[in-house]
Amino acid sequence: MSTTRRTLLRGAGFGSLFTAWPFSKLSAARRGPVKVYDELGVRPVINFQGTHTTIGASKMWPELHDAMAEASREYVSLEELQAKVGERIAKLMGAEAAMVTTGAAGAITLGTCAVLTGEDTSKVRRLPEITGPKTEVIIQKAHRNGYDHAVRNAGVRIVDVENREQFQNVIGPRTAMMYYLGGTSHDWEWETPIPLEECLAMAKRAGFPVMVDAANMLPPWENIRKLAATGVELICLSGGKHMRGPQCSGILAGRKDLIRAAWLNSSPHSDALGRPMKAGREEIVGLWLAAEKYSRLDFAAIDRECAGQADYLIAQLSKIGGVKAERTPFDRTRRVHRVHVQWDEAAAGLTTNEMIQRLREGDPPIMVLRGKPQGIELTVFMNEPGDEKIAARRIKQIFGKKA
Repeated sequence: MSTTRRTLLRGAGFGSLFTAWPFSKLSAARRGPVKVYDELGVRPVINFQGTHTTIGASKMWPELHDAMAEASREYVSLEELQAKVGERIAKLMGAEAAMVTTGAAGAITLGTCAVLTGEDTSKVRRLPEITGPKTEVIIQKAHRNGYDHAVRNAGVRIVDVENREQFQNVIGPRTAMMYYLGGTSHDWEWETPIPLEECLAMAKRAGFPVMVDAANMLPPWENIRKLAATGVELICLSGGKHMRGPQCSGILAGRKDLIRAAWLNSSPHSDALGRPMKAGREEIVGLWLAAEKYSRLDFAAIDRECAGQADYLIAQLSKIGGVKAERTPFDRTRRVHRVHVQWDEAAAGLTTNEMIQRLREGDPPIMVLRGKPQGIELTVFMNEPGDEKIAARRIKQIFGKKA
């Protein structure tokens, strides 16, 4: 009997709480009426974009719903809950300490605040007005991205560096920390000039911490344990993407004193910059259980099933005249299967924009990415069995109508 995701996800060690991944029930529910979205006139989509926040990032593990509902029915001390859950998550990661945040971006902001204030509550109250000389965060220019705001929210100034010499030259009394973007996407055409090991060594000699944005380093979970083993002071993770926890959740892990300082800068402390970044008891419990399950998954088996779905798409779409379907290279730090579909737009009478629009407007809507330099790209990850057949059929129909 071949291994399927239904069987490979059994045995995570939580008794009746974590049962098999109920794909058949999910599929039936998804294909039939979804009352809450019907009421709003919102149509659920088939996701071939990947874990993008704009379409919900991922589907939360079904087993978490009851546990989160249970958590919502009782009052608890959030500080005690964060401490207990943080201990569990830190152990899974191999880190000193951890806490639940509002996504990876929330973790980045709180981690930056922690570096600036330590456990000095007078400094916490004054942010983003910085008291003290340390006002700068070093970032390699290749690592600049849209999440810079999560660093700058704390009031710091970002200092770009492009090579080792520049990095060494900008280190000084104003340096608070270094932000390092862990992992890369396949379409980012750059190499990291200074690898993490060198950054850690230089930062240690100078006496400031390094924060790694590790949101793009999953799967597998082992990547995170290896990262923690390097001794990096702060690690930021998304909980609502590949981990399939609550979408609004994340993890900040690392040095115990910095995690404590991050907690002082976060909700429920009303005088902290992080007060708006509120992780409720439901999200804290949900993310803990998601992390427990995710850390025990058989990623090799999941990869084989995703590879099979990608192979099906390539085989079917390659049968369309004038269409080329092939795999996109894997990311440098993780294996995510993607299929790039290209065609001669003039010959087919069909542009990339038209294809994307028709897939989005169909029933059910299918969301794909724009390929480079032309065509579409389908990310095959966390799809339900049969999604690849729906996508292949619809793409064939669209080309058939044009023909």
